[in-house]
Amino acid sequence: MKKGMVFSCVPAKTGAGRELTPEERLRLAKDAGFDGVELGTMEDLAECEKLASQARAIGLEIPSVMASGHWKFPLSSPDEETRRQGVANIRQSVDTARVAGANTVLVVPAVVNESTPYELAWEIGLRSMRELIPYAEKQNICLAVENVGNKFLLSPPEFLRFIEACASPIVASYFDVGNFMTIGFPDQWIRSLGATLRKVHFKDYDLRTRSMCQLLQGSVPWDRVRQALLDVGYDDYCTVEIGPYAFYPDQFIYDCARQVDRILAGE
Repeated sequence: MKKGMVFSCVPAKTGAGRELTPEERLRLAKDAGFDGVELGTMEDLAECEKLASQARAIGLEIPSVMASGHWKFPLSSPDEETRRQGVANIRQSVDTARVAGANTVLVVPAVVNESTPYELAWEIGLRSMRELIPYAEKQNICLAVENVGNKFLLSPPEFLRFIEACASPIVASYFDVGNFMTIGFPDQWIRSLGATLRKVHFKDYDLRTRSMCQLLQGSVPWDRVRQALLDVGYDDYCTVEIGPYAFYPDQFIYDCARQVDRILAGE
């Protein structure tokens, strides 16, 4: 398995407070021992190409892109203009992935809220996914559905049924280890999602304080998570999605890399 870091989580300042350029941030991730970084959706594809070129020169991969519009423009919105903007955001994310050399886009397919009950979210979200599939297929980019706090796909069987209903081999799962700690067990989710797993996010969650936290400081059973990933044959990126420390933020990325090393080593 490879170590990744969400690029927006890479510190933007040194411990002394100096602002870092994007290239310096990439070098910091490489120096800490990461294999790749996950980008967000980029509107300026020339800037994306420049960043990807810098990453390659430094020796970093860009395995995935995190779509940026799923809360503001849900793919399941009953408002057609909002839904269309969500679809456009995923298309832009696919374009970002193509230019950056990534093979996966993280997609939140629906958001259940007061105006969008579960059944309607399923119907509209699925329609949006089916609309996006031909565009992603042409670019050979996987649309990986992630589990987030969107009150949707709350169990592995639901998750698998939704992926199956998309009826395309380019739709898979992007599993976040910490996101569903309050309603399930990440190792069980991993075993259930099995061969559909395309990418994995690492973050920790403290069940006592009911809040996200740094790796190895919460309630995630990392030994069981590691074993489940091995048992299903997962051999791709484990990408950290946690914000840096308030003080000496550059130290954070070195600590993160060592923590992921320890988790993957299982010792």
